Amino acid sequence: MVKIKKNIAVSDTGFLFNPMTGDSFSVNPIGQEIIRAFQEEKGEEEILEEILEAYRVDRSTAEKDLLDFKKMLAHYKLID
Repeated sequence: MVKIKKNIAVSDTGFLFNPMTGDSFSVNPIGQEIIRAFQEEKGEEEILEEILEAYRVDRSTAEKDLLDFKKMLAHYKLID
């Protein structure tokens, strides 16, 4: 299960701030939904199903995009 690190500040507008590095990030509305789902400790399959219900996207694209987003969060040390 993916968890956003506790020290990461997340605003309702999709702004993320890492106080350890001073880095800040802005994510789009889908990124905001994924971050919120990670904070709610939802599993990746549940998140994927929510994306598929809400957006007109095929499963393989949604899976790839979710994986890429998760890799980006890991790269910037925003998740545990």
